[in-house]
Amino acid sequence: MIKTIKIGIISILIVASLAIAFGAGCIVGNDSISSEDLGMGVVEQVWEIIWDKYVDRDKLDTATLSQGAIEGLVEALDDPYSSYLDPETFELSMGGIEGKFEGIGAYVGMRDDKITIIAPITGSPAEEAGIRAGDVVLEVEGKPVDDMTLNEVVLLIRGPKGTTVEILVQHMDETEPVKLSIIRDEIKLSSVYYELMDDIAYIHISNFSERTNEELTPVIDEIEADSAKGIILDLRSNPGGLLDSVVDVTSRFVKNGYVLFSEDNKGNRNSYAVKDSGKKTNLPMAILTDNFTASASEVLSGALQDFDRAVIIGTVTYGKGSVNTLHTLMDGSGVYITTHRWLTPNGRLIEGKGITPDYEYLDEDIIQWAIDYLHENMNN
Repeated sequence: MIKTIKIGIISILIVASLAIAFGAGCIVGNDSISSEDLGMGVVEQVWEIIWDKYVDRDKLDTATLSQGAIEGLVEALDDPYSSYLDPETFELSMGGIEGKFEGIGAYVGMRDDKITIIAPITGSPAEEAGIRAGDVVLEVEGKPVDDMTLNEVVLLIRGPKGTTVEILVQHMDETEPVKLSIIRDEIKLSSVYYELMDDIAYIHISNFSERTNEELTPVIDEIEADSAKGIILDLRSNPGGLLDSVVDVTSRFVKNGYVLFSEDNKGNRNSYAVKDSGKKTNLPMAILTDNFTASASEVLSGALQDFDRAVIIGTVTYGKGSVNTLHTLMDGSGVYITTHRWLTPNGRLIEGKGITPDYEYLDEDIIQWAIDYLHENMNN
């Protein structure tokens, strides 16, 4: 069964979904054959021909042939967020959901069919080496990534603490690519940062992990103790995270209703209601977004915008509104498959569109602008 669903860009450099059990089979009817049955029947037919007729039969390996077939099926989907993980890669991808992992410390995603850095983690080897938000990854260890999936690139970059990985990146607004040598380390994650600015509570959420809602509890207590008059929620360069986490966090700011809906390939919708996830606050809010505010952070932004609970300040968000579910296969491998699209409470599609801010603001003093906005509107 599904234990955790990720809705993130997913930034597999740091977090990965838990798996659900998956079984595959094929039954071809004698009377009528659907297109699905016919397709699988052909695959089974080729499998039998290879094992019966291939001249070097002693060189055939069941596991290798199975993996090749699965890779071909997933690749044919032409979806950058769907991918196949062999058993070794699958095991590696399972780490990190507890809030720590070994790697370079950066969030990545697909943008314009290119592997793009969403944001380096503050204080990480990636940030110290010069990785920036918006960097396009061109090569890893001298291997071009043009024909690789997002997961393949991420898992090529990850590795044990103390080892080195070379990455060729193209910085935004620069013409020459830069090769960076980065020493991997253990990355410990804290997703919530709080600071009182004047009488406004500034909260930055870097991603939505298992611990984010728990980390938010003392912050809301501090906001109350500090007698804050309003909240700035900074979701810039937030690549997303876990579904349960974003529902819990959003529920801190609204009393009731639905946080979001998901829609599958048959048009069926699931609803995700506001929960009793801890102490709530009704202080006036402003949310800061940029082009790299993605997935779960778009869910939160869209929900609070639909509820007229917060004003959005910044730029149009990334536009990643799909659910990628990790399935385990019986041989220990796995597949990420895009299974649903997200909709805001008012039914707005996030995928490919993003969340449009109420006030477009690009300057570096956006935090001060938001503080001034809250002061002006609190006094009106």
